[in-house]
Amino acid sequence: MKKKIRIGLPKGSLQESTLRMLKKAGFSVSVSSRSYFPRIDDPEIEAVLLRAQELPRYIENGVLDCGITGADWTLENNAKVVVAADLMYAKQGKTPVRWVLAVPNDSKIKSVNDLQGKRLATELVNVTKQYLKKNKVKADVEFSWGATEAKVPELVDAIVELTETGSSLRAHNLKIIDTLCESVTQLIANKTAWKDDWKREKIENIAMLLKGAILAEDKVGLKLNASEKNLENILALLPAMRNPTISNLSRKDWYAIEIIADEKNVRELIQKLKKAGAEDIIEYNLTKVIP
Repeated sequence: MKKKIRIGLPKGSLQESTLRMLKKAGFSVSVSSRSYFPRIDDPEIEAVLLRAQELPRYIENGVLDCGITGADWTLENNAKVVVAADLMYAKQGKTPVRWVLAVPNDSKIKSVNDLQGKRLATELVNVTKQYLKKNKVKADVEFSWGATEAKVPELVDAIVELTETGSSLRAHNLKIIDTLCESVTQLIANKTAWKDDWKREKIENIAMLLKGAILAEDKVGLKLNASEKNLENILALLPAMRNPTISNLSRKDWYAIEIIADEKNVRELIQKLKKAGAEDIIEYNLTKVIP
């Protein structure tokens, strides 16, 4: 019988970005609207689609060997799992997301201390209760099934909500008065699975490919040709993860140069390279960068 690992993939806000990263990492995942069991083109992996909030619990209990979820949900579930990798991507970008305490712009609540005797709504109930306890504040915390921003001030006095850019909170005339925690996407593993040599190697390989795909997101490759007389000036302009790759061309006293660069800097870099004498400049996209 062929060995397999069971991996949990997040359904919901992280789903689209996770499937995109898996594709860049080399895994083709087919998701049916009627099934919670996606097909993946690796016979050693079985996938299941579950809410990110639930995944840490199923991984801790050994129902799944590993999974991709937010560090916030591992914290909320107090799940005892192994963090195989931090994966720096979210729904909209590559920065950590935040769970924040927010109130209406005209609220008299200015800090956590003003929440005494008040009512809060959030999906992150346990973390919120711990936050209040740490600040010696007694308040009612209720679970929110969604549309949390719309519940203040009519239904609750404040909310604890996930934000990536803060735009949704501002659109609902809310202001942030504190941050409870930050969270990144993580690949987490069951402790028993992690002790299994074969499963651990498989999980670590998935982590390596995913991190390589994420690292390649903001980078591009550049190829160019340079004559020997311009080589020194051109090399002085080049950034590189380590050193540029240089090889001789069949044309005497000419060299081919290849580098990886940050995409945001390439527009200006190409102009400088051309001015320094570089020729035949080619920019190309990257799928993975494995350091």
